[in-house]
Amino acid sequence: MSRIDESRPFIPVRIALLTVSDTRSLAEDRSGDTLAARIAEAGHLLAARDILRDERAEIAARLRAWCADPAVDVVITTGGTGLTGRDVTVEAHRDVYEKEIDAFGTVFTMISMGKIGTSAVQSRACGGVAQGTYLFALPGSPGACRDAWDEILKWQLDYRHRPCNFVEIMPRLEEHQRRK
Repeated sequence: MSRIDESRPFIPVRIALLTVSDTRSLAEDRSGDTLAARIAEAGHLLAARDILRDERAEIAARLRAWCADPAVDVVITTGGTGLTGRDVTVEAHRDVYEKEIDAFGTVFTMISMGKIGTSAVQSRACGGVAQGTYLFALPGSPGACRDAWDEILKWQLDYRHRPCNFVEIMPRLEEHQRRK
């Protein structure tokens, strides 16, 4: 069973937030606002925030740039995870991933099933790692962003979370680079 170990220090992580939308501006970005508020409330740092249109190459380029930036530990995108022709965020993420975190999408779907039933099959939330940076693609609705943060990311991005968490293995994400 998971829990917070108060004997361990909290370690804030630096999170970049990208909203993918052909129609929204930052002023109308309720999902991005939802995530930004939760990031701050948890004690993490919002390293960057932007909005891009549903263009696969542009999304992948931004993900790569943030992965290469030492001031970014985690990238969260919201939007573009559906099934329509313009939904290309998942493909852009997979263009960048070195490793996919398969269980992230599975756990997100399990959580969504409890909230929206079989409509959860229409979401393609995913997670992965590239250049020592975690990347997570979330659906574009504020409710889905709340669910992903409150039920998964809030815990996995907290160093105090037991029995394990993403933060404690951050230093080892690129250990393959040190091997010769």
